[in-house]
Parts: sequence; structure tokens; C-alpha cells
Amino acid sequence: MSASASLTAHVLTLSHLSASIAGQQVVEDVTFQVPSTGITAVLGRNGVGKTSTIRGILGLISRRGEVRLAGERIDGLQTHQIVQRGVGYIPEDREVFAGLTVAENLSLAERDKNPRREFVAELFPDLVKRRGQLAGTLSGGQQQMVAVARALLNENRILLVDEPTKGLAPKIVTEVADALEEASKLVPILLVEQNLVVVRRLAGGAIVIANGRVVHTGAARGILDDAALTTRLLGVSAAADATRDAVGGGREAK
Repeated sequence: MSASASLTAHVLTLSHLSASIAGQQVVEDVTFQVPSTGITAVLGRNGVGKTSTIRGILGLISRRGEVRLAGERIDGLQTHQIVQRGVGYIPEDREVFAGLTVAENLSLAERDKNPRREFVAELFPDLVKRRGQLAGTLSGGQQQMVAVARALLNENRILLVDEPTKGLAPKIVTEVADALEEASKLVPILLVEQNLVVVRRLAGGAIVIANGRVVHTGAARGILDDAALTTRLLGVSAAADATRDAVGGGREAK
């Protein structure tokens, strides 16, 4: 493949990324590429560096190595400059402005001249009804919808989505997955997700991280359909995760 074709095929490229928090190494040596279409999952056991990799890409923590967005190096840029270049971010803990209304949260996120308000309204009709409600009074699932909606308002080149279904009730998990599936038709997504049912439904490719390093890449279903590989890499069986999801393992976060 030529260099120009490679740039077209991959929207994001990490080369030997390392990152630290308060002087402690949390990402050792991560190298991978994210295709320009679809959803790519980042998998791994708890505490292996998945979220830190996302935060390293954005420059939210100290990092070294190369990060390229459609061929352009962005690892020397500050976080706001990276966002302005079209990297959307949906953080693990939602981080809505609790004292502002839903409408104000969304308005603050707008950076394009023509934000996708109609698209967001169609995806999240409940937020339209709650435009005047303080975000801090929403349920955990509703706050997650606000977090996703904020990112989708703008025309991004990639979305970095960190644990969007964490702590949510099964019904809300489905709604969040529906929204991400629709969003992926417009923008590629790099998704950190522990719910393997959601990964199986949404992700085409998968990157597995262990101890701050990439230990496996390939088709998401290629991993999840191999029980031994899933257990070895993730410490859980896909069947067990499916059962947990079916019975609603975990209450909706408030």
C-alpha cells in the first residue's frame, strides 16, 4: 500500500505511545492504527491502560511517542488544539455541567457554524423534552446521552468514546449503542468498552491492551468467537458477559 493510500485507510495512528500520571508509567508502548470507517474497540482487563491511552491521545496526561490524525502529527499540540482539528471525546464519567441545563450543556459544546442539532434531536428526543432541566438532576443514563450528544453536534474526524455503557441499565445500554451505531455512519469511532455484547454488536476491529502494551489486534468477532482467546486476553468468557448483560448486571448509575 502506498503512503497516500495508507493515510486514507487510517484516520488515527499511534506509534510507540507511552504516557504517565504523576510520574507513574501507565501506558508503556502502544502502537496501532484506527480505520477511517466503522467502530474499533479497545479491550483489556481493568487497569491495563485503556483509558490512559485515550487520554494520552488527547494530551490530557503526559505522553511521548507519535500520534497522527490523518497523517498529521498532533502529539505536540495542546488538548484544545487537538479537539479543534476534529477529535471528539466522550469521557468515561460523562463530565456534564451539573449546574447548567441540558440546552446550555449542548450549546457550550458547539464549535461548528452549522452544528448537527437536528441529527442530535432525532437520536435523543428525550433530551429535547428536557432542554430546560438541570443536567445534574438527570439520571446517569440521561447524562450519558448528553455526553454523547455534545460530541455528535460537531463534525469530527474521529470520536474517542470511553466506557459509554458503564453502570447503565440494560435498556439505556441499548439506547447508547443505538446512538453510537448511527454516529459511526458519519464518523469513525475508537471505543473503550467492557460490555462484550455491545462490542460484538458494534465493533469491526479490536485492539487488546495488557500492561500498557498492545498484545493483540484483529477482527472483534474473531476474538469474541474464540472462547479460549477471550478468556486469555480479557479474563472473561463472552458467554458469561452475554448472560450478565441479559439479566441486567448492574444498576443504572445516578
